[in-house]
Amino acid sequence: MAAFPVLLVYLAVPLAVGAQRTAILSPDMTGHSRSFAEKLGSQLQDKIRILDADLSRTAYASVLLETPFNLTVDESKRVGEVIGCDAFILIRSATQRRSAFGKPEYYEAFAVIYLVSSRTGRLVLWRLLSREAPAPDKAGALLDAEAGELSDEIVRNMRSTVSREINEPPSVTMEEIPEENSPLAKGFRAPVPYRRIKPEYTQIAALYEVAATVEALVDLDALGTVKRVEIVRWAGFGLDESVEKAIRAMNWRPAERNGKPLAMRFLVRYNFKKIEKDPPAQ
Repeated sequence: MAAFPVLLVYLAVPLAVGAQRTAILSPDMTGHSRSFAEKLGSQLQDKIRILDADLSRTAYASVLLETPFNLTVDESKRVGEVIGCDAFILIRSATQRRSAFGKPEYYEAFAVIYLVSSRTGRLVLWRLLSREAPAPDKAGALLDAEAGELSDEIVRNMRSTVSREINEPPSVTMEEIPEENSPLAKGFRAPVPYRRIKPEYTQIAALYEVAATVEALVDLDALGTVKRVEIVRWAGFGLDESVEKAIRAMNWRPAERNGKPLAMRFLVRYNFKKIEKDPPAQ
């Protein structure tokens, strides 16, 4: 009899994934993005519940987001609330001419995919698919052929995300940075790193000339040990992981109040700008 409840929990996760209301969106509204979104939707429609594209697009547009591929978790939850979905997929796709030393000119068709949980606002899957060919239509066809395998990966990640979110313990309550001139600010000294480490602007971000902001909530104990890092504004392209790696690599002086060390939760923000290319020599 003891095994019976465990079996019920095990079965509940796949069933929950099949019932997930998912919206597929192409915020840049280009023909390439919408075409790949349709291809992916056709692969997913028999695996999860895909919401009507026109209704999802109309609801999404009402949120008025300035950086649709660089959202905060609060913005993401707002998108989910307005659309009425459990998760949403953002897609940006294009075909561009490329050149490389010692290689004939070619075309690259790519698609950037963001799978976001509406419950937590977190980016739970980021993928960049890229295919090359001598002609743009051939590159696009090669990219479209990846939609089936991508759909399987999305479903697997949705399954693990549902399981993780169901079992995730509530966040521990911690003191946060007090407002300036408030009573709690008296005698307060904010946490700072002894040595600052600049997060890497990744090669993949540089290749696609990404400009983005990544924000992380950091839980630091009274000894200056990083206990938890949560990305609360995500960007993809390896930048989220780069920020967490830098935060954890730094040695921190803990917060203090009247000389006494304090555990503290605080926000860290990093702005990434695309690297300007040198002008050609005259």
